[in-house]
This record gives sequence, C-alpha cells and structure tokens, in this order.
Amino acid sequence: MTWLAFSGALVILALAAALRAGGASLVRTPRADALHDAADGDKRAEKAAALLDQRPTLQPALGMVHSALLTVAAVAAAWALTRLLSGWPLAAGLATLAVVLVSFGDVLPREWGRGRPRVLAYRFIGLLVAAVSLGERAADAIADDDEQGVSVAPEGAETAEFQERELISSVMEFTDAIVREVMVPRPDMVTVAAKANTSEALDLVVAEGRSRIPVVGDGPDEVVGLFYARDLLRLMVEGGDHVPVSDMMRPAYFVPETKQVSELLREMQGNQVHMAIVVDEFGSTAGLVTIEDLIEELVGEIADEYDVEEPMVVAMGTDAYRVDGRLAVDELGELFDVELPDEDWDTVGGLVLGLAGRVPEEGESFDLDGLVIKAERVQGRRVAEVTVTRG
Repeated sequence: MTWLAFSGALVILALAAALRAGGASLVRTPRADALHDAADGDKRAEKAAALLDQRPTLQPALGMVHSALLTVAAVAAAWALTRLLSGWPLAAGLATLAVVLVSFGDVLPREWGRGRPRVLAYRFIGLLVAAVSLGERAADAIADDDEQGVSVAPEGAETAEFQERELISSVMEFTDAIVREVMVPRPDMVTVAAKANTSEALDLVVAEGRSRIPVVGDGPDEVVGLFYARDLLRLMVEGGDHVPVSDMMRPAYFVPETKQVSELLREMQGNQVHMAIVVDEFGSTAGLVTIEDLIEELVGEIADEYDVEEPMVVAMGTDAYRVDGRLAVDELGELFDVELPDEDWDTVGGLVLGLAGRVPEEGESFDLDGLVIKAERVQGRRVAEVTVTRG
C-alpha cells in the first residue's frame, strides 16, 4: 500500500509537471501563430488558439488544477513517508519531498515551457483543454457559493469588478509578454544622425516632441547612442556653440527582443533608464521601448497635455476609410452597413490578424463581405492602422 501511494504521487506529479510546462508554453504562444498553424491543418493548434481566446480565465483555471494536483501528490507521498519513517528521518524526508514537488512540479517545468512556445502547448493540448474545463467549472462552483445570501450588489459594483478583472488580465499578460510585442518597430523610430549638429537636433526635438532620440551611425540599423533634449537645453543656456550630436550623445541601453517585459521594467527602474534599444538575435536594431511603453501594457494608453489624440476613423472618399486598429469591429460594420464577425475579435486589428492567420505584412490586403481591408501599419505583433474600402 505504501509503494502504491508513492507510485500514485509520482504519476500525479508527472501530470502536474506536464500541465505547468504546457501552460507556460501556451501563454508564450501568440494566437496569430496558433491560427496560422491551424490553417495549415494542425488540429492541436486550433484547440490552442481557442484556449488563447479566453486569456482572462485561462491562467486561473490552469493554476487551480495545477495546485490541486500538487496537493494530492504531496498528501499521498507524505502519508507514505509517515508509514516508513519517524523522528529526524521523517523530517528530512518531508523537507526533501517539498523540494522535489516545487522543483519538478513547478519551477523546472515552467522554465521548460517558457523556452518552447507552441511545441509543448501542442503536445499537451489535450491535458490543457481538460484542465481549463475542470478549472472553470470549479471556479464557477466557488462563485455560486459566494453569491448565496447576497441580495443586491452595490451600485457600480459590476463595473468595478469588470475593471478589476481587466487589470488582473493585464498583469497576467504583462508577466508573460516579451519586448518584441510592445516595442516601437525600427521603421517607426525617430532618429538623428551622429554627424548632424545640435541645431538640426533642436529642429527634430521641436518637430517630434521627443525628449530622447536614438543616434544612428552609417545607417538606421546602427544605433550608437542616445541624444537627450535636456543636454541640448543646458548647452543653449550656457551659450555654447553648435557641436556634432556625436559629442553630446550618451551610451544606449540595449536589450534582446525576447526579454520579458516584467524583467525589463525592473532593470530600467534599477538602472534609471527610460529608453532601451531592442536588438534581434543577429544584433540588428529591431526597435526601441520606453518605460512608458511598459507601463501602458498594464494600465492602458497614457497621454500627456501635448499628445494630440488622432481620430479612430478618417474618411478618404466614398466608401473608403483609414481606421485605427483599436476600432471595434461592430463600429466598422456600421460604417459600411454590413455584419462583420465579432465573436472572436473585438477590434479591427484583431480581425485582420484572424483573416491573415498570422501577423500580416504592411500593405497586405484581405477581402471580407465585399470589403477590402489593407494593413497599412503593423507595430510588432499589432495591426495599428488599416484602410477599408468597399470592393
């Protein structure tokens, strides 16, 4: 009976490890990539895309089932140890059991999954689907118990609860997001040449309203430093002559595009850095990211008194519009008086991702219900701007 308990605990620990690895791999899998794999005929990718469509409940459901599995494994193994040992050997055995459960049931599988997006998610998709279903049912049962005896909710409680859920969802996505998903891509970067003088830099600062500008060398891919508008103001106050930008630039802070944004935020806070240059695996400049970009991933867009809010829809003629990717799908349908699919996608940018089955190229067009939708501007994995005309 004792060895049967050990065997059962080992099997349950293996299930918990597989669930943790598959879940970590799943949340690091872009839904566009899963949809692309599904379009190629991978049924496992289709199931993964369906799970990724419910991110707010995905991780809580998986976490609930994972915790339950580890608890059952711990109870079974601890019972077996108490039958075999006593005194100090029992204490040592229980301490070892705790280390084994945490290491092999949580920490190591999670790191394994994070390093293999898509692969492990597809491999363990059956287990993930079952765990999410079970976790959601358990959460619903707990919620039903909590609602018993509550007659009337305070005014505005539903709105507050929705906002709390949105914030929790943002925190969860922030934890697993990587820099490539939030950076400003290189084509959209505002830069100044190292050989330019401070007079030219001043014109650029005024025109673009930037306080920090990357300095490039022979080409836009070669970032050699950062130019600070504050240094320029100090030079003007001191009455200094115009000098080359290269004489005033400061060292740039470089980060890989696969770095987690939560880790980067801590680094930028600790090192008092407000802008980082993002590089790809070959060392080429992929874009830039500011500390404001990272915070906006948590709390949404931050606008100051100098930001000019651009309209979500701009008419370009008869039945032709330039549309912000954040526009709601149903609002786009109202513009053209057509019914557009909004079950899977809330925004026009998401709709374009669904039509492409991947992150589209800039200039790529798609036909839908008599409309021609063209991706005009793509930032990282986000479709930022599209043009829509009636075909």
